Amino acid sequence: MTKEGIMKLRYSPTSPYVRKVMITAIETGQESTIELIHTSQWDPGTDLPKDNPLGKVPALILDERLVLFDSPVICEYLCSRVGASLIPEEGFDRWRVLRMQALCDGILDAAVLRLLEGKRPAEMQKADWIERQKGVIKRALDSVEASASNWTDEVTLGQITAGVALGYLDFRFADDDWRAGRPTITAWYETFSQRPSMKATVPHEPT
Repeated sequence: MTKEGIMKLRYSPTSPYVRKVMITAIETGQESTIELIHTSQWDPGTDLPKDNPLGKVPALILDERLVLFDSPVICEYLCSRVGASLIPEEGFDRWRVLRMQALCDGILDAAVLRLLEGKRPAEMQKADWIERQKGVIKRALDSVEASASNWTDEVTLGQITAGVALGYLDFRFADDDWRAGRPTITAWYETFSQRPSMKATVPHEPT
């Protein structure tokens, strides 16, 4: 562990994967044990690869011997430190939660790929690639909608990832109406987005 038990998190304020980690930290009462280190993963001069050879955030520095990445690993580590119930220990409940996390991470992956493609010069953008990512997001959202009717009030890592994914779509693609035809997750997100952990981690562009 780093000095006096403080972990260091390399982060970006717009990364949804960082947001997932921070929500997990807040929900498990560990946010005060994390020191944030602002990192621009797109800066050619960044030293991020020394901590994460993939060159991505989040990266959680435990000490000089061990750095954890990416968000599923970090979140599971945070849960393990305090015995949190965000991930059930066994049985189908565990696999349902991890499956939902993977599904909603997939939404985030597709959304980020779509965003990056949209930042390329117009003449270089591939419309079919963008449409492919939109299709991934639509199918995944429909799957989340079908599963959400079975969710309880107990917060899980799957629900956290779903909340982050829906929030990221609002943040990056506000003109898209992911709510249309999905009343269950629409109602669920309206409530879940009011949790203190969600409100404290709303993404914003750096100033």
